[in-house]
Formats: sequence, C-alpha cells, structure tokens
Amino acid sequence: MNSLFKLTLAGIKKQTMKTAVFLLIVNWSIFSCSKDDRLTEYNSSVVDYFKDVALGFEFGDVSEITRRWTSDMRIFVGGSPTPELLSELDIIINEINDLSTTGFTIEVVDDTLQSNYYIYFGSGSSYAEIFPSQSNLVAANFGLFSIFWNGENELFRGYMYVDIFRADSTEQKHLLREELTQSLGLAKDSPLFSESIFQQAFSTKVTEYAQIDKDLIRLLYHPEMRIGLNESQADKVLRNILLEEQ
Repeated sequence: MNSLFKLTLAGIKKQTMKTAVFLLIVNWSIFSCSKDDRLTEYNSSVVDYFKDVALGFEFGDVSEITRRWTSDMRIFVGGSPTPELLSELDIIINEINDLSTTGFTIEVVDDTLQSNYYIYFGSGSSYAEIFPSQSNLVAANFGLFSIFWNGENELFRGYMYVDIFRADSTEQKHLLREELTQSLGLAKDSPLFSESIFQQAFSTKVTEYAQIDKDLIRLLYHPEMRIGLNESQADKVLRNILLEEQ
C-alpha cells in the first residue's frame, strides 16, 4: 500500500506507468473489501450478536472467551413442575439437540446421581435453601442459572431455578428457556434484538427462539467452533463457517 502511494506522490510521467499504477490500486481496493463484504447483512449481525452473547458472563471477573459443554447435559428436575412446564422443557431440549452438531445432547434423567444439571421449579427461598450461594439473588430474580467449567473451559455442571409462584405461566416458560439456553455457554444478555431470548431489557413474554437465537446455539455447537476463543479468534471462525454456508 505504501509503495503505491509513493509512486503516485512522486508523479509518473509515462502513460503506461500511470495505467499500471491505476490497475494496481484498483486490484488492491477489490481485495481489501472482499474479506468483510462477502457476508450477508444478516450473517454479519449474527457474528456481532454471537460476540455480544457468547463471550464471558454478565457478572464476575472471568475471561471473555467461548465456553461450551463437551459432555452431554443430563438434567434432573426437582421442585414442583407442572405438566405444562415439563412439556415445555421437552420442547426446548429437542430444539437444542437439533441445533447441535458436535455430538452434544441434553436429556432428562430420573436419578440425581446420574445428573450434572439441576432444574428447580419452586420458590426462590426454597431454591436458596438448596443452594445457599444464591440467597442474595433470589429476591430480585424469578429465574437464575449457575454453570461451572474445568481448566479447559469445558462446561460440566450447573443448576437453575424458575419461580413458579411469583411468575405467571408465560413468564415461567420464558425463564425456563432463557436460563437453560444461557447455561449452554451463551451467558450474556444483549440489547440488540427485542425478539431474542437474550434480550437485555426486562421482558418475559418471549417463549420461542428467534432465528438469530437458533443461529447462536448452532454456531456455538458447531464442529468448527472451538473453546477458549477470544473476540478476534471467534470472529474469524464464525466468518469462515458462515461463508462456507452462503
């Protein structure tokens, strides 16, 4: 780039040399634009949204990198779930399993000793009795999740709750979907899309995934995605995946 500017500033008197420099500049311009402009506008927004949601957590001083489950999530359900909530849980699990292509799956188990994830349907105070570390959070939150990872940044254990007393039935479905989905490693909220399950503004009426939510789950659990990627590294992988799909 610098050499082209030097040639131009120096002044080239021969017409053939001027033509050559012009062609070089045009070719460089085409090349410089091709890297980012090849993605569709929607796919570009998917990349940005992924980086908003999938790197780090809302709270706590932890590195902002990709994390996900490598072992299957085996859920034990506790508390007092309604048949409607259990049916909704099955729907969510099936949707997530369909979006994952890494071999990761979620299932509900009947034995707590076989589980690595716990969902509690009940009051915040009862949940805090089981998990005392949540005591200072349940009063202000109708739903919460906690997840844990190992030294390789692989998620391997977690728990969550939905308050079935303070939240109505629609809100309960929203909270179940949001907390469970964020437990996959998509742990941040974002203000960008109002129809998204990750919407930052207070809303409990979204009970289905927006298309962009599905894409975030699909991309985090894509074989080409890696654990431990920072923003620039994740950006590169995401663009490569999406360009291959266009």
